[in-house]
Order: sequence, then structure tokens, then C-alpha cells
Amino acid sequence: MNAQILTGTLIPFIGTAGGAAMVYLMRGQLKENTTKALQGFAAGVMVSASFFSLLIPSIEQSESMGKLSFIPAVVGFLLGVAFLLILDEIIPHLHMNSDVPEGRKTNLKKTTMMVLAVTLHNIPEGMSVGAVYAGWLYGGGSITASAALVMAIGIAIQNFPEGAIISMPLYAQGESKTRAFASGALSGAVEPIGTIVTIMLAGLIVPFLPYLLSFAAGAMMYVVVEELVPEMSAGEHSNVSTVMFAIGMAVMLALDVGLG
Repeated sequence: MNAQILTGTLIPFIGTAGGAAMVYLMRGQLKENTTKALQGFAAGVMVSASFFSLLIPSIEQSESMGKLSFIPAVVGFLLGVAFLLILDEIIPHLHMNSDVPEGRKTNLKKTTMMVLAVTLHNIPEGMSVGAVYAGWLYGGGSITASAALVMAIGIAIQNFPEGAIISMPLYAQGESKTRAFASGALSGAVEPIGTIVTIMLAGLIVPFLPYLLSFAAGAMMYVVVEELVPEMSAGEHSNVSTVMFAIGMAVMLALDVGLG
């Protein structure tokens, strides 16, 4: 495997594992405002990445279609949303601060379903990194290696707080620090898999690359709207999540333009 692709594949997972490792440095549960701030930041990064790293390149790669160049972006985006909607209905999972499981009925433990919720969340992130690297490999120069690396770094940055958000509550609920760390880190293991599978699919179906880019964007936006926004807005009103959302968007935009 190309060394650059291998690096880009592992960076997001390292971000998740690094965040999960915070369970060794911090005690107890994360404060509510801290959790909201981290979720807001993650949502901002994902929205920015969806538009500037995925949807816009999808449209640019379809310029030969003229006024119809929006079609791959629209179709892929809607299919990405539908894909995550189906997974959301099939996979049993439990969102943060909720006691009502979603997906198929199961006898899985609460902690296991919490990990599955984050794993479900991480699937589109792995696909997004894979789609951009596929764009670099097969897109005819419209996406650079630097732009692909920026996507991997951006996802890793927002994965860091996500790793902490899953490991620390598990520790607070009675899991050992090692088990809490392992659960948080392993929730991100699906990302390298999603990255590699997406790159392989793109190599087989190169003409559908614009659809693949927008598909990943749709999947990420589903996670933002269905999970992150409700959780960061729940409970007592606070502006911290909104401010961190803006910062997350700004950070990803700066990375995309400055390094891409």
C-alpha cells in the first residue's frame, strides 16, 4: 500500500485512540458543557469537510456535464443519507445521555451499545477519508495529496474529543481504565476499514468517483443532524456548543485552504 495512503488511513484512528487515552489522565465524568463543546467542535469539522472537501470536489469533477454537474453531488449525497439511515435502523446502539436504545432490539449491554453508537458515527468518517484519497489517486489531479492528508488530519482532530467522550463515561460507569480505553479506541477501528474499502471501490468504478465523494458527505451530514446537533443542544441552553461549532468549521476550512 502507498505510504501516503497508509499514513492517511491510520491518522484518524490515532486521533480516536489518543482521545480515549485521556481516561488515564482525567478522573470521573466529563462536565456537560465540556461534552457539548467537544460535540460542537466535531460537528463543525464534519460540516466543513462535507462541503469543502467532498461536495465541492464532486461538483468540480462533474464540470463536463455543464449545467447538470450538480447531479452526481445531489444523487450521491442523498444515497449517503439513506445508507446511514438504514444502518441506524439495523444496528442496535445507544446515544449519549439516553436510556432508549435505537435500531433492532437486542440484549446487548448498555456500554456495548454506546460503543456501537460511536462506531456507527465513525463509518462515514472513514469513508470520507477514503473518498478524498480516491479522488487524489483517480481524479485526474483535481484533488491533491495534501488535500487528502488535510481531510485525514481534520477527522483525527475531531476524533480526539470523540475518543474521550466514549472512554470517560465508560470509566465513570464502572469499567476499568484499560477496558474504557480499549472500547474508545476500538470504536475508531472501523475508520481505517472504511477508508480502504472506499479506495478499493473507487478504483473499480472510477467514473463514479463524484458520486462517491458526495455519498461520503451525505453520510457525514446525517451523523451531524441526527446525532451531534441534538446532543450538543440538549438540556440547559448554552452557547458553548455553537461557538465550538464555528471554531470547528474555521479550523477545517483553514486546514483545507492553507494546506490543501
